[in-house]
Amino acid sequence: MAAHLPLMVWLSPSFPVGAFAYSHGLEWAFESGDLHDAETLRDWLEALVSHGSLRNDLILFACAARAIEAGDETALAEIAELALALANSAERRLETVTQGNAFVAALRAAWPCDAIERLKRVWPGDVAYPVAVAAASAGHALPLAASLEAYGLAFVANLVSASVRLGIVGQTDGQRLTAALVPAVQAAAAEAEPATLDDLGGCAYRSDLASLRHETQYSRLFRS
Repeated sequence: MAAHLPLMVWLSPSFPVGAFAYSHGLEWAFESGDLHDAETLRDWLEALVSHGSLRNDLILFACAARAIEAGDETALAEIAELALALANSAERRLETVTQGNAFVAALRAAWPCDAIERLKRVWPGDVAYPVAVAAASAGHALPLAASLEAYGLAFVANLVSASVRLGIVGQTDGQRLTAALVPAVQAAAAEAEPATLDDLGGCAYRSDLASLRHETQYSRLFRS
C-alpha cells in the first residue's frame, strides 16, 4: 500500500477525530492581540513546529512507532503515559485525548491492525493523538519519515484553518502560510525521526499561556 494513501485519509479533515473544534490556544492569542496578521501567525506556528508542542508530538510519535515495531510493550506504555503528562493544560489534554480516542475508535472500525490492539492492551486509558496515529502508522508498516511529515503538516493545516475561521488571515494567506511552513515541518520531522524521549523539551511559553487562559475567554468558537 502506498504510504501516502492511508495517511491522506487518517489526517484529512473528514476523518472523525473532531480536529476542527480545537485552536490550540490561537483563539485566546487572537483576542489578546498577539496574532493579528499573516506575519504574526507565521511566527507563532513556526515556533510550535520548531520548538513547541508539535516538536514534542513528533518525538513521541517516532518513539511510539519504534516501540511498536520492536514489540516493546513496556516502552509503549511509558510513552503513552508520558504523552498525557506533557499536556500542560486541561484544554491541551482534552485536545489530544479526544482526538486520540476518536482516532483509535475509527481505526479499529475501518482500518484494524494488531498494533492498535496492542496499544490498548498495554495502555487501556486515554490515548494521546500522536501516539494513536503512530501506532496505526507502524501497524500498517508505513514509512516513519513520511508519517511524521504528514502528521506535522496536518497539525499546521488545522491551525491555519482555525486562523481563517477566526479572521486572523484570509483563505489565500492561509494557503501561503501552509506552503511556507512545509520546510520547517520537514526539518522537525527529520529531527524527530531518530530522537529519543531524552530529546523531549520545548520553549513556546506564550502558546502555553494561551492554552491556560483560553478556558476563561468570554466568547469562544473552539474548545481549546
